[in-house]
Order: sequence, then C-alpha cells, then structure tokens
Amino acid sequence: MTKNKKTLVLGATVKSEKAAYKAIEMLVAKGHSVLALGQNTGEVAGVKINTKAIPVKNIDTISLYLNPTRQRDYYNYIVDAKPKRVLFNPGTENPEFYQLLDLNNIKYEAACTLVLLTLNKY
Repeated sequence: MTKNKKTLVLGATVKSEKAAYKAIEMLVAKGHSVLALGQNTGEVAGVKINTKAIPVKNIDTISLYLNPTRQRDYYNYIVDAKPKRVLFNPGTENPEFYQLLDLNNIKYEAACTLVLLTLNKY
C-alpha cells in the first residue's frame, strides 16, 4: 500500500453484502481517509454515509458503485471535485463518462476497488 489516499465512495450503502460496503470497510482498515455518499444515511466502519453531495477537496480517488444511468446526476459533481482518478467498479463502466473525464484531464480506470486493495495496488 502506498500513502493514505482520500477516497469518496459514491453509491455507499449499509447493506453488508454489497461491494460498496466492503470497500468502505477495507479502505478504512488499510488506513485510507474515506467519505461516503449514498441514497440512505447510515454508517459503515465509522464512516457516515451522506445523502447529499458534500463539498470535497483533495480527493485522490472516487470509487463508483452507481450504474451508468445514475452516474449522470453526478457528472458535474465528480468533475468539479477534480479527483486524481475515478475507479469504475464492475458494472459501472461508462464510455460516455470516460469522454467527459478525458476532456477534464481526470484519469479513470475500470477496476475493482476490492481487488486493488487486496493486491496492494490501490
């Protein structure tokens, strides 16, 4: 693992069987600062899930757990956050959004956050 990478999990949930939940747990366990945004409030591994887009600064990674249709509501939010990268977890791949990220010089990767963390490639 490299340094602490401040991460926003977009599509966070309190449902423990979901990948977004597991990602928050693993990010916290690996020492990363985590912010979470989801449809419902709650808490995972001490991280409060916000239901409204919160202002974010100095974000290293935005980890997406929203399908492409739901991502559209967050295009401007994500671009304005100026993350170093956006991770498109399995099922969230979105070529339309890739083009917008390219135009704004934001790196993106179709990759599983859980796998990257497990392999210490995050």
